[in-house]
Amino acid sequence: MGKIIFYEDRNFQGRSYECNSECPDMSSNFRRCNSIRVESGDWILYEHPNYRGHQYYLRRGEYPDFQQWMGFNDCIKSCRLSPQHQGSFRMKIYEREDFRGQMMEFTEDCPNVYERFNFQDIHSCQVLDGYWMFYEEPNYRGRQYYLRPGEYRRYTDWGAMNPRIGSFRHVYHR
Repeated sequence: MGKIIFYEDRNFQGRSYECNSECPDMSSNFRRCNSIRVESGDWILYEHPNYRGHQYYLRRGEYPDFQQWMGFNDCIKSCRLSPQHQGSFRMKIYEREDFRGQMMEFTEDCPNVYERFNFQDIHSCQVLDGYWMFYEEPNYRGRQYYLRPGEYRRYTDWGAMNPRIGSFRHVYHR
């Protein structure tokens, strides 16, 4: 069980909305979101209803303005709790769509895809164990993409507009 509180204004001011579980559309609860307090659980927030748009992974803590969670704007319209995972982490990435081309398997985080492999386009992947976060820029910056166990035949399957991935790491729970 988790608990997250959304505030319309910065520094936990203005109208607020408390959430304890998955919420596919929070549009009627508040107009904008400028600060967040995560009291328990790990959360994935989405810019649009039905878990679409920019994604943000937040752990327990206080986020007094949207830049604190690397937000691109003050829009949060859906959220879900990140599932607990205690086991191993394993993922395969591919240089082409539909699991074609060169494949590499990972069990650890990668802060800079280009420095390690001389490419940064990932066109498809298979998440075999655990939960992972892709970032568009190196060092876990830029747009975020949350990946659950399963197959992603093309980058649009994880919500990206292009295949560029600068870094990735597994999502673990403290």
